[in-house]
Amino acid sequence: MAARDYGQYCGITQALELVGERWALLIVRDLLVGPRRYGELAAGLPRIPSNILAARLKELQEAGVIRRAPRSRVIVYELTPYGRELEPVVLALGAWGFKALGEPRDEQIITPAAMTMTLRTAFRPEVAADLPPTAYAAHVGGDGLVIQVDGDTLDVTRGDAPVDLAFAAGPVILRLISGELAPERAIATGAVEVLHGRGDLLDRFASTFHLAA
Repeated sequence: MAARDYGQYCGITQALELVGERWALLIVRDLLVGPRRYGELAAGLPRIPSNILAARLKELQEAGVIRRAPRSRVIVYELTPYGRELEPVVLALGAWGFKALGEPRDEQIITPAAMTMTLRTAFRPEVAADLPPTAYAAHVGGDGLVIQVDGDTLDVTRGDAPVDLAFAAGPVILRLISGELAPERAIATGAVEVLHGRGDLLDRFASTFHLAA
């Protein structure tokens, strides 16, 4: 029996019974970025109590959404093929929720996984296809992401790599993606700091990644 039983025979209610509990979709979000060890999941969701994380992982496994898998002598959690079918759902929810974000509260953070999924949601392959291949390094909240755009292909990873533009920003990066903050003004006001590379490429970044607010 699901923790939530709505008593209705419907695909939407069944989906909510499988992934509608608090934190469940955020676990799915993080696993869409890649497999994670238990500790990595906990670190990416700093407010989740350990007993709730353990319960959600168990429920998602029982639902066939995720599975445990051995990786180099450690156990990781990963999405099953059935679980990966949630990707367009998560991206659509992200775009829908983006419209109601408002200003960030002081205690709110942007995790690398959250930023990665925001970039996937905002990516405009039809725009990128007409632009030269470009690599960016975005440092958001101290964490670095390498964003490689080649035609209509997007690859986002953590770490370091040669890039055309490296920049640092806080949650204001979402205003850049929404179009509320122009790239030139973002640099001029210090909202976005160019670390190295061509600052004018921030305009290309804003064209490539856009979500309506």
